[in-house]
Amino acid sequence: MIDFKSTIKIAINSLKVNKMRSMLTSLGIIIGVSAVIIMLAIGTGAQEKVQKNMESMGSNLLTIRGASAKSGGVHMGMGTIPTLTTKDATAINKNARGILGVAPVSSETKQLTYGNQNWSTSVYGTMPEYFFIKNYEIDCGRGFIPEDIRNAAKVAIMGTTVASELFGDVNPVGKTIRVGNIPFKVIGTLKSKGQAGPMDQDDLIFIPLTTAQRKVFGTDFPNTVSMIVVKCQDADIVETTEADIDELLTKRHNLGANQDKDYEIRNSADFQEKMKSTVQTFAILLASIASVSLLVGGIGIMNIMLVSVTERTKEIGIRMAIGARAWDIRWQFLIESFLLSIIGGLAGVFVGVTGSLLVGALASDMSVKISLFSVLLSLGFSGLVGVAFGYYPAYKASLLRPIDALRYE
Repeated sequence: MIDFKSTIKIAINSLKVNKMRSMLTSLGIIIGVSAVIIMLAIGTGAQEKVQKNMESMGSNLLTIRGASAKSGGVHMGMGTIPTLTTKDATAINKNARGILGVAPVSSETKQLTYGNQNWSTSVYGTMPEYFFIKNYEIDCGRGFIPEDIRNAAKVAIMGTTVASELFGDVNPVGKTIRVGNIPFKVIGTLKSKGQAGPMDQDDLIFIPLTTAQRKVFGTDFPNTVSMIVVKCQDADIVETTEADIDELLTKRHNLGANQDKDYEIRNSADFQEKMKSTVQTFAILLASIASVSLLVGGIGIMNIMLVSVTERTKEIGIRMAIGARAWDIRWQFLIESFLLSIIGGLAGVFVGVTGSLLVGALASDMSVKISLFSVLLSLGFSGLVGVAFGYYPAYKASLLRPIDALRYE
């Protein structure tokens, strides 16, 4: 039976004899483990941040966009042909089942100016219901009132990104900005919603839909809108509502059975699932790249252990001559490689956790989350690397014949 206590003592003493070499050998594992922990922390943090921002958009939303224009046989994207109208929005609100709110929207990118500051952003012309549908909350000032819509008032509500770029720390409410060349009074600012995938939900301003249609955007198609957003009662009824809207718009637009639809309905839940899947794949990719350095560390362990077997050939011969069996020798070198990887793994955990905290502190806009799973996974993988890459040197050592080992110079 193998005396593990004595074998471990011999392995530890052997590592102590060559402290510098042992430390440098463990360095590859330290780098690998710390890299995996940091990459997983960044990936997990990004995944949770995206999920939180996606949830702020709601999973019970439908977005209807107009048809796609063609240029040289190439589709230019949905909404490039204005096929939707405010009357479509009214009909949807009246006839589709399970609806909490409907808001027609027209949008364009415009240059905003205030004094000597300017900023290019998305300008949304919409109705008061839009803020309820998209979960926007007024932070300061007020929202739109019926008179703003009826009178096509030149008033605006802005997101925090726009407010920061144009006004810095100054409260913009009551100030006058120019949208293009048209003056608008800022009547309110919104609470921050952060990123939703690639989109900054705070980099926009809102103006009344009637103002956008009559005074700002200009169109050859009166009362048309670029999209209609719909909020359903809950996520379970979204498909029913979508079917009702599809049937209603098909009838209203006089589309035949074989005709292409001049609109597209998008379900926010589908978009959210795609975004979550993309971020998860990104996190796995980061961890996979980082784990390559662990394998490089394992190769370093194998190399050093092979050198150690060569250097200690006579020691192996003496041990076998006084009764050590092949398995005793094999276990000794396996334990040495395992200890090297575990020591490196523990040091790597410390470096990885510290590095993750530093990344989170230095990059304030980056979300970092250290999970116990990533720590245990990295530590366990480092141990497996030590055993896997230490087996061949251990096996080679156990095959030495005592008489040959004792003659080795």
